[in-house]
Amino acid sequence: MGGLTCVDVCSGAGGLALGLEQAGFEPRLLLDDDELAVRTLRTNRPRWNVLHADLLDFDPAEHPVSHDVDLLSAGLPRVRSSATAGRADSALEERLLAATVYLAHAIRPRAVLIENVPALTHSDDHESFREFARTELAHLGYELNWFVVNAVDFGVPQSRKHGVLVAVERERAGAFRPPAPTVREAATVGAALGPTMAARGWTDAARWAAQADQPAPTLVGGSKNRGGADLGPTRAKEKWATMGVNAHTVADRVPGPDFVWNPELGRDNMVKITVEQAALLQGFPAPWQISGLKTARYRQVGHATPPAVAEALGRAVAKALDGDPKVPAAG
Repeated sequence: MGGLTCVDVCSGAGGLALGLEQAGFEPRLLLDDDELAVRTLRTNRPRWNVLHADLLDFDPAEHPVSHDVDLLSAGLPRVRSSATAGRADSALEERLLAATVYLAHAIRPRAVLIENVPALTHSDDHESFREFARTELAHLGYELNWFVVNAVDFGVPQSRKHGVLVAVERERAGAFRPPAPTVREAATVGAALGPTMAARGWTDAARWAAQADQPAPTLVGGSKNRGGADLGPTRAKEKWATMGVNAHTVADRVPGPDFVWNPELGRDNMVKITVEQAALLQGFPAPWQISGLKTARYRQVGHATPPAVAEALGRAVAKALDGDPKVPAAG
């Protein structure tokens, strides 16, 4: 499955591009409008061709390298429900979805991959986009697949559902199958973070890890218009509390040897996770460096597509593209 190429837009911290790379795709071009995300990409993959640009302003005619690629991929900012449809960031997210479809017109990849919220695949809130995508991409000769995957089924220690659109050129579309789970048992927060919790000599790290015996709830990056970093909405914070984690903030460093962990005494005696640990829960490799200050770094992590999910999706697309095209019926 080697030798495949892709253009990745709204690349963020690089989770989608990293997973696609592991699946055999060479990124020809990546773009993001966030300066810190661009720095993250360039720091970790100096050889990648990373463009600091807004997708809404991107003109592929000025970047011929984006043409004649196998895959256009987009891990777009997650669209909101109808309850938040009036917000400016919600309108922007919908425009980015449409811009990705229009970009397929311009560069004509052999396949298109869009990752977003599960509701994108079935909710009435997003019916207009689904119809728009179907009409536009079918006109170009693609067949569409809408489905949902959960990161926990691919070895990521986090319950994180993704709504996915994969559109493949019609002659090869019949070979595409959504990826099957790669693990039988869910990875847990304790197993993923136990070693790092003990890094500064905290003696209760093993006891804490034994209690954190389940996958994390979905990490939420949040909007740039929000305040500081936390681990998600109220229900997620409550889930974290059952694992003895204070999810109302993000730590600067892991506990030291004198930290007293006693969740019964309240938040101050619960452990907090760091940005680096959040990246591990998202499935990034430990050496992956996230640029910026704490809140901006956590936001990049929270918005990312787990690389293991991206790799599974990439392998499924690659299998379809490398397969034999349909043989036309005898006329």
